Parts: sequence; structure tokens; C-alpha cells
Amino acid sequence: AGELRRTIRDFRFQWQDRYFEVGVSIGLVPLTADSGSMTDVLSAADSACYVAKDLGRNRVHIYQPDDDAVARRHGEMQWVQRLNEGLSGNRFRLYGQRIAPLAAGGETMCEILLRLDEPGKPLIPPSAFIPAAERYYLMPAIDRWVVAQAFATLGRGPRQIPDSCRASVYAINLSGQSLCDDQFLDFVVGHLRDSGIAPQRICFEITETAAIANLSRAVAFITRFKDMGCRFALDDFGSGVSSFGYLKNLPVDYLKIAGNFIQDIAIDPVDHAMVDAINQIGHVMGLKTVAESVETEGVLTRLRALGVDYVQGYGVEMPQPLSPAPKP
Repeated sequence: AGELRRTIRDFRFQWQDRYFEVGVSIGLVPLTADSGSMTDVLSAADSACYVAKDLGRNRVHIYQPDDDAVARRHGEMQWVQRLNEGLSGNRFRLYGQRIAPLAAGGETMCEILLRLDEPGKPLIPPSAFIPAAERYYLMPAIDRWVVAQAFATLGRGPRQIPDSCRASVYAINLSGQSLCDDQFLDFVVGHLRDSGIAPQRICFEITETAAIANLSRAVAFITRFKDMGCRFALDDFGSGVSSFGYLKNLPVDYLKIAGNFIQDIAIDPVDHAMVDAINQIGHVMGLKTVAESVETEGVLTRLRALGVDYVQGYGVEMPQPLSPAPKP
């Protein structure tokens, strides 16, 4: 395997007066009495090959039974089948979590959240499967499911929505992969129009890192839907390295301050200063600020004193089912 890797690495080819190199990542699996079936062996080799890519490419990775990196990669690959079954079997569920205004007269808002409902298991939160969905490019399909189900649910009217999830504005999360999908924009436009929902009641959430990584597409997407009346929130703000610089180029309406700054704001002066700075900059730009991951009364008191506009988290309200489970 090493000789094969070196031979490919040393190969050069010319095309249009330019020279190119080729690399290869190789996964090796020892064949022993404990190797299992042919399917098990090929799956382990595939996982080892992906680990070789993750570790920098152009290398050989040998599978070991106690290999944490291979086990993690193998676990992600198993998620592909589970997520595809979730989509085909309609096993995803929509939940809603209230975003509460801290000042009197503020709009009622609700973020639409996703859960995976597998038979005989507790509901699975997105943090468990989103990394695998992103790695294997399943997020556009999941985002389509969320958009279609959310618009269908909201289009049935407020009487079909639990009291805890009723709001004037609903926030829907979108991935960076969907922003890069040329057909996704038209898909959302079509479902929004068919639902009969006033665009002013919809707020799309895009993470700061996704927006920065796909800046031109993010701006084009935001501009199209803002022209229709929709709103936008920049999620996890403060997690990037150039937050304030990029903020001027993104025509959003809300800043959702990253939860890692919020959780210790009552005891950490640096986190307190960061939240204060983000809140002030947001207000200078005419944006509303939302604090995520609010879990204690002490945190809530500090945020109210800073003048943050909205709060969200388990200390405000736990997520609730947005609608009954759909039939398979």
C-alpha cells in the first residue's frame, strides 16, 4: 500500500501547459479470524480510508479494533442509513421553542427545531446527527423536509398549533449546504407561496460560519426573501473569527449571540464584555439581539440589565411538539 501511494504521489501529468499531481488515501484492514463477514471487512476498510483523508490525505491508515477515529467515522457512516430511513419513513419531528422578549410589547417568536424519532428509542436531538448529515451532504434533503413540514403545519392555522408554540414569527434553520443548492431557493419560494403564510411571519436562521463560508450565495438568498418580506437571523454570532467585519455585508434582522458566551455571563467578566459588545453593535446597526442557551435566573438578570432584546433556552421554556406525529 505504501509503494502504491508513493507511485501515485510521484506521478505527474500535463494538461494545457500545466502540471498536476495526484494523491491517494488508503485504508487497510487485517484479515483475521475475528474480522467478521466480508461486509464488515469492507465497511472497516472504507472507514479507515476516510480516516486517512481526515488526517491529511495522501497517507495509509491501518484499521485497528480499538481505533477511536475509525469507530467515530464508522458511526457517522451508520447515520447515513438511519437518516435516509428517517426521511423515507417520515420519522423526523418538529418541535418549537419560545423566544421571549425581555421588553414589554416585543413580538412573540418561536424557533422550529428538529428531532429524529426512531422506534423504541428516546427522541434524538440534531446535535447527534447533524455532523454526519453535513459530512455526507444530507442537509439539503433534511432542510427540504423541515421547510415543507413547517410551512404545511403553519399553513393549517394557529388552532392546529399548541399554545406554547403559537407566535407571530417562526424561525426556521437553514444549512450552508442548502444555500449552495441551486434548486433550494425556488423550492422554498414555492412552498411558502403554496402555504398561504404571510412572509413577514417567517424568519430564516443561518449560522454565522455558514454565511461567511458562502457569503455571496448567502447575500443573494437573504436579499431574495427579504424582498418578499421574510426576516433573517444570524445564528451563533460570535463563534467566527471575523464576526463584526462580515456583519456589515449581511442584511439580517436579528443577531443570535452564541450560547457559549451566554452560559457563564453571570460569573465570567470576559463573556459579559463580549455579550455587551455584540449587543451594542447590533443595536447600532438597527438589529434585534437574541441570547441563546439561557438556563438560569442569574443569566436572565444580566441579559436584562444589558438590554438584550430576546432570550431563549431551557430556563425560558423547554421545546414542545409543534404538531402531532405524522403518519408514516
